[in-house]
Amino acid sequence: MPPSISHSALAATLCVATLSAGCTGIPEGTQAVRNLDLDSYLGRWYEIARLDHSFERGLDCVTAQYSLRDDGGVKVINRGVNLEEGEPDVAEGKAYFLEDENVGHLKVSFFGPFYGGYNILELDENYQHVLVAGPNRDYLWILARTPTLEEDVYQGLVERAEALDFATDELIEVEQGQVCNPYRQ
Repeated sequence: MPPSISHSALAATLCVATLSAGCTGIPEGTQAVRNLDLDSYLGRWYEIARLDHSFERGLDCVTAQYSLRDDGGVKVINRGVNLEEGEPDVAEGKAYFLEDENVGHLKVSFFGPFYGGYNILELDENYQHVLVAGPNRDYLWILARTPTLEEDVYQGLVERAEALDFATDELIEVEQGQVCNPYRQ
């Protein structure tokens, strides 16, 4: 093989590896929770608030269902509804730990071989509410086991996110009220 082709292939491989690491990383200055018990984390979570991003834009009644995969990963099913159009949206993905299985630092994919970071930054000891970030500060979710979250708990999670330098003034509160009942599974 001519040297220019092998150098190009190496450069392309390094570029893809660099981009992948950036996509599955954790926001600078944050740390994933340790002592995560995956069995306690599995199940349904309701999206209480999020930062805006294209793949959930316009969706309410959003839930995430986590279960074990046969290959040791985590099956992810995200559901939401565009209430104006009455159109449900379902996305199935897979997640894998990037470190030990007790560290809340995972990679998740909904699109073939492309992975993004899923970083659990804050989790209460009873696994009732969680603060999750993507690979950078453009992605943030507040999730709970119930469709609503007590105001003081919500404000505590917002304050924690603000202390971690997330744009909490841009959080979108997700509709989870009775209007969502016809879409619940």
